[in-house]
Amino acid sequence: MLRRTISVALLAALATAGVYWWLSAPVGAAVGTAPARVPDLANGQVMFNAGGCASCHAVPDQPDRLRLGGGVAIKSPFGTFYAPNISSDPTDGIGKWSEAEFVNAVMHGVSPDGQHYFPAFPYTSYQHARREDVLDLFAYLKTLPAVAGKVRDHDVRFPFNIRRNVGIWKFLFLDDKPFVPDSAKSPQWNRGAYLVNSFGHCAECHSPRNALGGITAAQRFAGGPNPEGEGWVPNITQKGLGEWSAKDIAYFLKTGELPDGDSVGGAMTRVIKNTSQLPDDDLAAMADYLKSLPPVDGPPRPKRKEGGS
Repeated sequence: MLRRTISVALLAALATAGVYWWLSAPVGAAVGTAPARVPDLANGQVMFNAGGCASCHAVPDQPDRLRLGGGVAIKSPFGTFYAPNISSDPTDGIGKWSEAEFVNAVMHGVSPDGQHYFPAFPYTSYQHARREDVLDLFAYLKTLPAVAGKVRDHDVRFPFNIRRNVGIWKFLFLDDKPFVPDSAKSPQWNRGAYLVNSFGHCAECHSPRNALGGITAAQRFAGGPNPEGEGWVPNITQKGLGEWSAKDIAYFLKTGELPDGDSVGGAMTRVIKNTSQLPDDDLAAMADYLKSLPPVDGPPRPKRKEGGS
């Protein structure tokens, strides 16, 4: 009887390990022969600015946002991540990457050596981008200066530092669904929806997250605790922006100025440095989409503690 019990337990353990190994395996897009195309560098630059690449990957404490040597510290409840070098440097950056490797990294979170990237890299949003736009971004990045230098390893605590576990996270929170335009909406609205939900990755900061770090779908865009640990990210549904017009939103994305005349602060200043570079038509499209979001209540903000005696 004991032998049988041990055998059953062993088989169950092996089955569980097999399921874990299958679910946690890095999966990228199948590599095939794609039709030859001439990249659109101007479009690649738009995607670069919409994606906010410079905010994380520009070398900190220097003025040139196109020196993409990485090094910015990204704090989270799971530890601190350090944005890598994505310059055209062939040794320390992505200078030797193929188009397929770049697409798999951006849209599937899989590195050229077949490992999972941690979702501090917002491929959960980039997965909805069009492949052609990702390739244009890749071509644009290759025109920027090569920057030598490796970035330090992430500082993430166990068990979140085990990259294989990210495969389970992806199984839970990635859907791999392409962006599908809504035929009932205008081209401008659809352009805004695409930019906000793919390269713009607005929901990554402006949504609360569950204990595993996945976005709470029912409160998408409804704000919540700053994932970097300080302050509160505002609600950008009509619950938070109900008094803003679409023009107010577009002007804010262009200048960082609020409708009341105040200016944005904190991490959003880095975002504005990117969105301010976008064409006015794209800013109007993003504003049109954001203005259409129905009001959603976000999580309750913690009460402020009373001051001292």
